Amino acid sequence: MIRSLTLAILLATATSPLAAQPSAAPDYSSAIADPARPAADRERDAARKPAELLAFAGVKPGQKVGDFVMGGGYVTCLLAGAVGPSGKVYAFQPAEFIAFKKQYGDDQAAVDAAYANVDAVAGSFAAPPFPEPLDTIITVQNFHDLYLKPFPEGTGDKASAALFAALKPGGTLIVVDHSAADGSGTTLSDSLHRIDKAAAVAALTKAGFTLDAESGLYARPEDPRTANVFDPSIRGKTDQFALRFRKPE
Repeated sequence: MIRSLTLAILLATATSPLAAQPSAAPDYSSAIADPARPAADRERDAARKPAELLAFAGVKPGQKVGDFVMGGGYVTCLLAGAVGPSGKVYAFQPAEFIAFKKQYGDDQAAVDAAYANVDAVAGSFAAPPFPEPLDTIITVQNFHDLYLKPFPEGTGDKASAALFAALKPGGTLIVVDHSAADGSGTTLSDSLHRIDKAAAVAALTKAGFTLDAESGLYARPEDPRTANVFDPSIRGKTDQFALRFRKPE
């Protein structure tokens, strides 16, 4: 009897760690290889590391996610494949961007038409009207734009609060942007299109987020962070930070 009981305990102990193991990360290869993605996007994959970005964001099939400032749709197309037909991607393009350059609206319409699980969203830069609570929002190389001079003072704080409100409790916000010199805050957003990582962290923690993780995925320490990101000498080779924020449960 004792031997049987001991054996039962040993078996339970041996199998319980297996049950406690986290599920494997999703395989994003099909999302990356999706033939619906533009060829120009695929050419940028080596530098933009899409599988690593999606893994850092923790994107899973069936999730509802947002692309905050979708630009030409590079991230939107990846998200569409990653969440699959049971998921939803809300591709936000600021109305101010569309008014400034018609191509932004054309790009948004093209991606919306190409993917059944993508819905176009337009509205004020400071108040993205995502229609339902989201699991994850990703914004790449656009957070500094909230501090450009054409936008009213306080746009950054308002948008940060709106992103916080758009997420489910426990949801995450991924911010990737060009690094500015330490201590420069948001002052180089116009001249260099860069932002100090500490300024982004301060704005988002003020909105209620907690900093959950940081990745060196796009780190380039050789970048002196003194040139405009569009300067041919540094374009495509800038030092960038990648941060994951979480909305408390």
